[in-house]
Amino acid sequence: MVAPCVSRSDDVVIKSPNDKRLYRVIELENGLCALLVHDPEIYPDGVPDEIPDEARTVEDSENDDGEEEDDDDDDADDGDDDDEEEDEEMEGGEEDCEGEEEKGKGGASLQTKKAAAAMCVAMGSFSDPAEAQGLAHFLEHMLFMGSEEFPDENEYDSYLSKHGGSSNAYTEAEHTCYHFEVKREFLKGALRRFSQFFVSPLVKSEAMEREVLAVDSEFNQVLQSDACRLQQLQCHTSGPGHPFNRFSWGNKKSLVDAMEKGINLREHILKLYREYYHGGLMKLVVIGGEPLDVLESWVTELFTKVRKGPQTKPKFQVEGPIWKAGLLYRLEAVKDVNILDLTWTLPCLHQDYLKKSEDYLAHLLGHEGKGSLHSFLKVRGLATSLSAGVGDEGMHRSSIAYIFGMSIHLTDSGLEKIFDIIGFVYQYLKLLREVLPQQWIFKELQDIGNMEFRFAEEQPQDDYAAELAENLLVFPAENVIYCDYVYKIWDAEAIKRLLHFFTPENMRIDVVSKPSMKSQALVWIILY
Repeated sequence: MVAPCVSRSDDVVIKSPNDKRLYRVIELENGLCALLVHDPEIYPDGVPDEIPDEARTVEDSENDDGEEEDDDDDDADDGDDDDEEEDEEMEGGEEDCEGEEEKGKGGASLQTKKAAAAMCVAMGSFSDPAEAQGLAHFLEHMLFMGSEEFPDENEYDSYLSKHGGSSNAYTEAEHTCYHFEVKREFLKGALRRFSQFFVSPLVKSEAMEREVLAVDSEFNQVLQSDACRLQQLQCHTSGPGHPFNRFSWGNKKSLVDAMEKGINLREHILKLYREYYHGGLMKLVVIGGEPLDVLESWVTELFTKVRKGPQTKPKFQVEGPIWKAGLLYRLEAVKDVNILDLTWTLPCLHQDYLKKSEDYLAHLLGHEGKGSLHSFLKVRGLATSLSAGVGDEGMHRSSIAYIFGMSIHLTDSGLEKIFDIIGFVYQYLKLLREVLPQQWIFKELQDIGNMEFRFAEEQPQDDYAAELAENLLVFPAENVIYCDYVYKIWDAEAIKRLLHFFTPENMRIDVVSKPSMKSQALVWIILY
């Protein structure tokens, strides 16, 4: 008998009046929290009486394996398979025609929406052991390599591929997220395979070498990204022992070097898994066209076997600043760009999301209108664009600190006057301190946020699921959607307090550009 959930809440999630989806938050006995989303547009004509039977799907998969072993049976079955495929193609063709006809009438595409799911686990690269950096990312890869119920390494991806779906995963500083989308009829089958990532992964030794190469391939792809190169430089130059001082991607060298030093990567992976992959640190989102009661029954059936654990997130001891003050770092650019990046370390602001004081300052520092810093620099031929604010990446919004950045794209003339430009930035910050925070600006941001919330553009289903799962890790369930838009509490003193952190002593300077004989004579750092 499947254990029931220990709590259930309908109508708790604040949503746009234009959002026709229904939301339910449940918690299982093992501590896992799940957000169930009924999307009526997935089955616009209602859920059919017959949905593909999961047991039948598994049986078909087993039969396919048997056919490969028996050539005679192969020949006998080919005709039937062809007939079935022809029938399916004819049915699909009819559906496509109907879709095109509806598009012609309504002007908007009514292509069938897919179902989706995402799982976020509150463990990321900050938890990498110093002797095996990139391990959290490697663990993410290894969970795709089969489970006790589905030992075939390709079973999960193959199932999704056969049924019009796809999957992805990513490792952030403090969480790892797995997500997929699939044709609406095959949601339960996909969930069954997906759930085994968090119940009984095999972490096969024979698959580890291949996945080391996959991790290495991902790293090689980002080597040509100036933004990723800069992030790794910032990690590398952070204080020794600081959680930022990690090689979070990992590559063949970091992982193979660990093995050559006698470190058993499989044991370390399983240790990470046992320590962090339990219900108390997991947030699940499932989006389907089935009624909420059906989605709930599937989640309780498939995820109850996840190991029970406390809802206590990892905590990290931090002593001293992230970066040593008074240094300027130059990074040789891949692209033909001149970028001045200024960053200031702020305290963690997770609990102040209703105030969004950092966004108030980002709005003023990144403004492009008359009288703005951007306008001042552009008129003088020093910069072409300017942006400011706290980034969306996990490192920029961690439990340790928020990282507020200002990125200024310089002209060649601006590249020769870096310190003059930094001086102008501090003149503008002085103006912000002298003029009291203005409530009318906050009200303007509030109105814009509410408008964007009400008329939010719909995302791909799996991206939406991943975003909601991430938000569940940080914010109360009722604000899991609204948290990104809400400006609820005006707090002028909080804005003043944040301005105190914008000092030269708390600033890091990075310059990303091609080497130039004209630029000020400072050491260049080149990443290989």
